[in-house]
Amino acid sequence: YIARLVDWLERSGADNVGGVCETIPAGEDNHARAIAIAMAHPFGVGNSHFRIGVAEPRWVDTVPFGCYRREVFERIGYFDEELLRNQDDELNHRLLKRGGRILLVPDVVCRYYARDSLAKLWRMFYQYGYYKPLVAKKLGGVMTLRQLVPPAFSFALLAGVLAAGVSSLGKLALLTLVATYVAVVSVAAISATRGRRALIPGLLGAFPVMHLGYGLGFLRGVLDFVVFAGRGRRRSGPLPLSR
Repeated sequence: YIARLVDWLERSGADNVGGVCETIPAGEDNHARAIAIAMAHPFGVGNSHFRIGVAEPRWVDTVPFGCYRREVFERIGYFDEELLRNQDDELNHRLLKRGGRILLVPDVVCRYYARDSLAKLWRMFYQYGYYKPLVAKKLGGVMTLRQLVPPAFSFALLAGVLAAGVSSLGKLALLTLVATYVAVVSVAAISATRGRRALIPGLLGAFPVMHLGYGLGFLRGVLDFVVFAGRGRRRSGPLPLSR
């Protein structure tokens, strides 16, 4: 693994090189299999190329378990220890801001075991979302548009719930939003299973858990790290960090 990444570093001139993640179910039941599929599907993780895979080397915004040139740390510093999640994302985006380049290569593969329950999946994505506003604050802006989609949907859903309580138009808007999302999730779940119908219920649960967990965590992070920063709100992780 290390030797091949170092070889790519020398051949490409990149500052950081990483491989793709092959997402493996953490159990044999259909729910565990569905979670693994969701975590490697564009509807679940957007254009996170190291999760959905690439056919050829590609310049990207982040890679997992990357191999860095030694001088990178002398130039941009080390991992930010204030972060309990997203440390690698923050470091990689800091590298990009300083003119660095990150390469994802398809011929280096690591196996990543997904969470084995929806509760653990929710906890993980909630924490990913929760710390993104802090990362954006440190970097001076949001680095990728994909991280804004789940919080935008979650905010629209919360606004729809509030609007539904005061007007019939609000109820119609909420029903339209929910119906559209359910329809899109259903299509994505059916297409992702490739004929394995037993996995559809698990995907119908996994996709919303990922989207809403991340989105609501992001909105909570905006409150804690941006709106109420320095006003005594708790800055530590809202959930215990565990698998």
